[in-house]
Amino acid sequence: MSGILIIEDDMTINGLLRNIIEKTGYIADSAYNGTDGLAMGLHEDYNLILLDLMLPGKAGEEIIRELRKARTTPIIILSAKGEIHDRIKLLRLGADDYITKPFDIDEVLLRIQAVLRRTAYQDNNEIVFHELIIKPDSKRVFINDMELACTATEYVILELLMKNPDRIFSKRTLYETVMGEDYLQEDNTMNVHISNLRRKIAKHTNQKYIETVYGMGYRLIR
Repeated sequence: MSGILIIEDDMTINGLLRNIIEKTGYIADSAYNGTDGLAMGLHEDYNLILLDLMLPGKAGEEIIRELRKARTTPIIILSAKGEIHDRIKLLRLGADDYITKPFDIDEVLLRIQAVLRRTAYQDNNEIVFHELIIKPDSKRVFINDMELACTATEYVILELLMKNPDRIFSKRTLYETVMGEDYLQEDNTMNVHISNLRRKIAKHTNQKYIETVYGMGYRLIR
C-alpha cells in the first residue's frame, strides 16, 4: 500500500479525503497546518502529498519550495484558485498535478492513481543518453556526475524520451502516456514540465537535449 499525506486545514475536507483514501486501500496521514505538513513531508517517505495552498503556518507555495530542495515526492495541489496562470506557476514550482476546488472525489482518486502509476515503475538497468544517466531503481537522474532534482512527473517524461530517443511524441501522446488520463483540451501542462526540464539540464551543461519539432511534438536531440 502507498502512504499519502493530506495537508489541508479544513478538518471536514481533510477527514473526507482521508476516509475515502483509506477505504480505497491506501494509508493516509493528515496535517492541518503548513508547519506540521512540511515537517511530516520532509521526515517521512510518502508516496504522494495532497496539498492545499491557503494554510496557517506555512503557505502551500512555500511548502513546495522547501520539499523540492530535498525530495521528489509527487505533489497534487488542491486549490480554489482555478486560473491557468495559477496552475502554471505551481507546476513551475514543482507540483505534479492540480485539482480545483470544489472537487469531485472520484476525480481526486483517479488523479492519485494516475500519479502513483507513473511513479511506480521499477527497473534496475541504467538508461544513458549522452551526459544524462537515469537510474530507474531509485528514480534518480544524473548529468555530468551531478544529480538532477526532478519532480516525479519530470522524471517520467525524461525516462520516456530516453527510452525512445528517435521518436517524436505529440503533446497529446506525451500527456496521455505520462499523466494517465485523456487529453481533452489544449493547455500548457506539458509545455511547463518540458520547460522545467530544459532549465534544470541547462544548469549543468550547454548540451541541448529536448527538441520541439514544430507542429509535431517533442523528441531528444541526437
